[in-house]
Amino acid sequence: MTDDIQMDPARQRLQELREKSLQGGGEARIQAQHERGKLTARERIDLLVDAGSFVEIDRFVTHRCRDFGMDSDQNRILGDGVVTGSARIDGRPVYLFAQDFTVFGGSLSETHAQKIVKVMDLAMKMGVPMIGLCDSGGARIQEGVVSLGGYADIFLRNTLASGVIPQISAIMGPCAGGAVYSPSITDFVMMVEGTSFMHITGPDVVKAVTHEDTTSEELGGARVHSEVSGVAHFTAPDDAACLLQLRELLSFLPLNNGEDPPYHATRDDPDRMDEALDSIVPPSSDQPYDMRQVVKRVVDDGHFFEVHARFAKNIIVGFARLGGRVVGIVGNQPNHLAGVLDIKASLKGARFVRFCDAFNVPLVVFEDVPGFLPGTDQEWGGIITHGAKLLYAFCEATVPKITVITRKAYGGAYDVMNSKHIRADLNLAWPSAEIAVMGAEGAAKIVFRREIAAAKDPAAEEKRLVADYKAKFANPYQAAARGYIDDVIDPHKTRPTLIRALELLRSKRDSNPAKKHGNIPL
Repeated sequence: MTDDIQMDPARQRLQELREKSLQGGGEARIQAQHERGKLTARERIDLLVDAGSFVEIDRFVTHRCRDFGMDSDQNRILGDGVVTGSARIDGRPVYLFAQDFTVFGGSLSETHAQKIVKVMDLAMKMGVPMIGLCDSGGARIQEGVVSLGGYADIFLRNTLASGVIPQISAIMGPCAGGAVYSPSITDFVMMVEGTSFMHITGPDVVKAVTHEDTTSEELGGARVHSEVSGVAHFTAPDDAACLLQLRELLSFLPLNNGEDPPYHATRDDPDRMDEALDSIVPPSSDQPYDMRQVVKRVVDDGHFFEVHARFAKNIIVGFARLGGRVVGIVGNQPNHLAGVLDIKASLKGARFVRFCDAFNVPLVVFEDVPGFLPGTDQEWGGIITHGAKLLYAFCEATVPKITVITRKAYGGAYDVMNSKHIRADLNLAWPSAEIAVMGAEGAAKIVFRREIAAAKDPAAEEKRLVADYKAKFANPYQAAARGYIDDVIDPHKTRPTLIRALELLRSKRDSNPAKKHGNIPL
């Protein structure tokens, strides 16, 4: 057979349809997408996955709507507004969908939903991550209830897949109405600054109901959801940066809940010690320091992939590696609100801890917490219930769990932050650790209030008694004497100590009582 032999009609037809399916909504709409600063669905897939690895599914699907002129040839576009299939990222398999805003604004029809459902079902069968690139105007109004039913079909699968395979949503355009619930059920939500938004009701409805003047960006843009609501875990300045961030996130995650996260060999010596850690905690317990710097000096190559970085800054969470193995980091942040636990920090920490436990990621906690944030706003907002979420998450977790107390561990927050009493495997303290019901000043005023009141010089007596209390309680040794702290270590030895402990804990086996599921305080 030679190249100049004419292709038979059937193959010619196949070639024409394949080429047509690549055109989406047409050149004019693709150009409009680019003018908004957005890539097309296929361009996004090409950037996200390994070159040449994408295998498309259902490229010839079209909608079934016959009303409102939708049955015309020009409105029957191949793919029906979503590109679906499988691919590889860093050589590892994934399933994905990318909504195509150039086709009916990426709106969800019955067949659009069925395509997404198909790849979700395949991802569960194969036990691989599911990725959604969302860019949609919402339900396709012309299809009515079948479009709404399509959303519910997706929500159900999101829920059933939760804790079984990693699910990641990248919001790369509009995501409004019922469409927002699918990303919110997934494990991680990414947003592109300036071009993406998420909200239940749009600015026009808000104006009509509450008389507030707002915009989609003010109502549900990337800044709002990453800093205020906490809906978004990551933001990026553009589509390309978002997709690169997504690739990096996947590098820390296992394919499913039956596997361990991927091991990456490191040249960072597991026995490396860092003398700077010996002086990183200020001499005064009232002075702040950056817990991120502690983390970066301990983990492999100083690389900490932070999650929810702009939300609830009084706690830090994220992924890193120790000795080449993935760990989930949770740390109080003395640089922000003194590292106190409040409603948002509790929610942020609990969600991350539960993800790590579901997907076999060991937890390493760096603790410096003065307690829970007081005030009517917190109490009326439900700090009791929300704080209990973080406690519940740590109690429930069966993965290897290690805590390093760098300074304060006060009150109920000491219990909550992965204490020995809630099944932590190894609890370490630096010499600077203070483990007590509360700070020395407050405790002395309560315990010695009569002595202070009766003294000739109450201020001097209070100062003396505070110093006595600090000497007795503002240290880790009473807790160590009872076995609540397994060892007090030099800060510069933290890295090798953690790596050796994690190596021993690789064979850990723990379980919870048999039950359908617990009733986490929601």
